[in-house]
Amino acid sequence: MNTINLQSYTPNFLQIFAHLQGIAPWDITTSASVHILEKIKTLSGEYTIRDHVAIHKDARIEEHVTIKSPAIISAGCFIGAHAYLRGGVFLGEGCSIGPGCEIKSSFIMPHAALAHFNFAGDSIVGSKVNMEAGSVIANHYNERTDKEITILIDGKKMATGITKFGALVGDGTKIGANAVLSPGTILSVNSIVKRLELVEQVK
Repeated sequence: MNTINLQSYTPNFLQIFAHLQGIAPWDITTSASVHILEKIKTLSGEYTIRDHVAIHKDARIEEHVTIKSPAIISAGCFIGAHAYLRGGVFLGEGCSIGPGCEIKSSFIMPHAALAHFNFAGDSIVGSKVNMEAGSVIANHYNERTDKEITILIDGKKMATGITKFGALVGDGTKIGANAVLSPGTILSVNSIVKRLELVEQVK
């Protein structure tokens, strides 16, 4: 059973994707493409939609950006040169994705910022989160024989049953330069991750 209340981490997520109430974050990201394709059907005429990529007329995208379908780029978003979005990506209003970032199967909530050269995989990143340069949300235990991801909630371990999940990052969290969030990281609202820090909640 999912014991994570997304409302406690990022209320905007459930305002935008209300039908996903009660579904575990890792199940949401695993099916990111499905949820984004459904959301595209509800968008207004202010979006240009081509090959299941929806871009708001007020979004700004620099040259040499790769956006693979499906994806939604909301109003006021900025995407810097050479960014790479794939596997189902949602960017909420006013997000800033700096040069050289890669986002895979993730939901980035309004006014979050990935500075540059960041990776966020299979994650839900809350509103007004700031990731400094080079910080990474890892989504897979490459180094382990048993690759199933376990999370830690209220001091208790919970199996996810999957091998790819990055993080649930609460609103207002600040992640320092070159920090790494290990797979299955859960960060409450307004968390602080220091520069060069490794967050490994379950060993």
